[in-house]
Amino acid sequence: MKLRKLILTNNACYKAGKTIKPKGIMVHSTGANNPWLKRYVGPDDGLLGKNQYNNHWNQDKPGGRQVCFHAFIGKLADGSIATYQTLPWNHRGWHAGGTANNTHIGFEICEDGLTDASYFSAVYKEAVELCVYLCKLYGFSEEDIICHSEGYKRGIASNHGDVMHWFPKHGKSMDTFRADVKKLLSTENKPAGPVTKKYYRVQIGAYSDKANAEAQLTKAKKAGFTDAFIKYD
Repeated sequence: MKLRKLILTNNACYKAGKTIKPKGIMVHSTGANNPWLKRYVGPDDGLLGKNQYNNHWNQDKPGGRQVCFHAFIGKLADGSIATYQTLPWNHRGWHAGGTANNTHIGFEICEDGLTDASYFSAVYKEAVELCVYLCKLYGFSEEDIICHSEGYKRGIASNHGDVMHWFPKHGKSMDTFRADVKKLLSTENKPAGPVTKKYYRVQIGAYSDKANAEAQLTKAKKAGFTDAFIKYD
């Protein structure tokens, strides 16, 4: 995941200053054929590229709407895929159109024409990695992740179809998404194998005087040679 931060401090949502205790994640997609992050995130930080229309969401009410997400996934100016955090994770976002605003971190995936398999694969992977990051940050499991359309079915979000109008076109669903999050979580949480210690055995020398030998042994051990020893002949 390529995670960067540009908080939308001019957005009315951010200025409202309300916080939540996140209990889950809601996945959204933008519903517009525009994969460029600069459409939503701004101003240009040198990587996003300039939005010539200046209609990004770092303004009070973008397009006259009260809307703001915690993050966006899409293209940088160079065409690479990145994630931009746009609200603090515990800030109350305006993304669900329902009570999920009080409980869920919501992020948008910038849509393209919905048919480009390489673009979909890249943003899908980025979204999985973002969810793994948030799961580890807040102690969520993959079962705490839903999309906007699932939120509507649960009565906690407005009537939107994302992301199920897009994912199935590329052989994916929210079930496969959650499974991929679970798989990556399991891989990253797998305990490391036993640590093999390396020892250096040191014989500090031969001394005719026992006291002198023991003094040299003490000095060697203070220097970190814990396996130093005296051999008596």
